[in-house]
Amino acid sequence: MERKDILKILKALGDDTRMQIFEMLRDGPLCACKILENLNITQPTLSHHMKILCDCKLVKATKDWKWMHYEIDCGILNVFLSFIGDTKCRR
Repeated sequence: MERKDILKILKALGDDTRMQIFEMLRDGPLCACKILENLNITQPTLSHHMKILCDCKLVKATKDWKWMHYEIDCGILNVFLSFIGDTKCRR
């Protein structure tokens, strides 16, 4: 994973609403309608946030007829966590 990809993920998670969405998705895939039920935002605002999460590849979107389902891309998340985990703190 390149530095620009890490930055996209960090920027995506740097927003409170997107962080809330990410926390909801930690328990498994969700339909957009379920995400909306838990947030005080409009559907267009949710679409905006989901586009950012999908563009950084942290979240995958699947269309099922007229419903959008979202889930964390575990492969991308694991690479991101590995990058963070390899960080050393020296005093």
